Amino acid sequence: MKYITEYRDTELAKKIIKDIKAEVQSDKSYRLMEFCGGHTHVISRYGLEGVLPENVRMIHGPGCPVCVMPIGRIDSAIELALEHGATVCTYADCMRVPASGGLSMMKAKAQGGDIRMVYSASDCLEIARANPDKNVVFFAIGFETTTPATAVVLKQAKAEGLKNFFVFCNHVLTPAAMNHILQNDEKVHIDGFVGPAHVSTIIGSEPYETFARDHHKPVVIAGFEPLDMLQSILMLIRQINKGEAKVENEFIRAVKPEGNTKALKMVHEVFALRDSFEWRGLGSVPNSALKLSDAYSEFDAEKRFGLKYRRVPDNKACECGAILRGEKHPSDCRAFGTVCTPENPIGSCMVSSEGACAAYFNYGRHKRA
Repeated sequence: MKYITEYRDTELAKKIIKDIKAEVQSDKSYRLMEFCGGHTHVISRYGLEGVLPENVRMIHGPGCPVCVMPIGRIDSAIELALEHGATVCTYADCMRVPASGGLSMMKAKAQGGDIRMVYSASDCLEIARANPDKNVVFFAIGFETTTPATAVVLKQAKAEGLKNFFVFCNHVLTPAAMNHILQNDEKVHIDGFVGPAHVSTIIGSEPYETFARDHHKPVVIAGFEPLDMLQSILMLIRQINKGEAKVENEFIRAVKPEGNTKALKMVHEVFALRDSFEWRGLGSVPNSALKLSDAYSEFDAEKRFGLKYRRVPDNKACECGAILRGEKHPSDCRAFGTVCTPENPIGSCMVSSEGACAAYFNYGRHKRA
């Protein structure tokens, strides 16, 4: 299949691995952070860490939108359903994220809350149209990848004059989180970034220039296939060896420097920048998330239902925060694979299909044991 088969070619993989080993200098340490949760799963699924030289280490960043959502935001979604009687719609990954009081959206649903899994934001809009007597709230999460889809349904709701459709906006921004990590680099030294794929199809490669220019950190935007990852790692190693720091685009088949200008224009119309937003593991990060713009404030669930954010500490047994910051690997957590499993998660990193703990559990735990 085009763009898949040729990026899983065994002989090409062997050649790139050989080139990586030839380029790596024994007296150097290469600490590369892949920001995207999809990349973390590619690395684990195809065993890429096992073929890299020992001094090339992949550090897993906060690139899973479900994982970085703090408990307080999940609590607010449950509050909408249980206390305000709203119909809350969200993606399936969010349903099992542990919240306060032993709850999750799934458990709140079992208690009588009208919380529904949807495949897309437009599904939620359909529910609002079909139930004009109910307040319907879309629990919108995701990086820049999913933000345009939320913008589309908001524009549709406004055009139709819907009065019972609302959005609880939790869209977060990738470059702000990357910058925050570099500003707090005491515990995690990073030599280069594997830039996210889907996010970059929207925002392009230009927003990463600041990391090369101001922080002297190379960035290589990578696709999702194993050869994409290996080639991107090779490109980063070559930059580090030369003392260079620039933005390179390995994922040229999908990413343009300017990104998707039509999608970006729509996002800028519908959303505005939040002054600050709490990320699980990172704390409050300035200018790192979106809210509805004044022109769309009538659809803002936080304003309509008077939601007040309450910060809630993570479970003391959970190392999700340190894992999301890149300070620890999933297998460093004492709860990993024992009391914390995909069937019984105590942290969000074990829940999501993009979570680092889920990747390690599904693809790598037996090898490490």
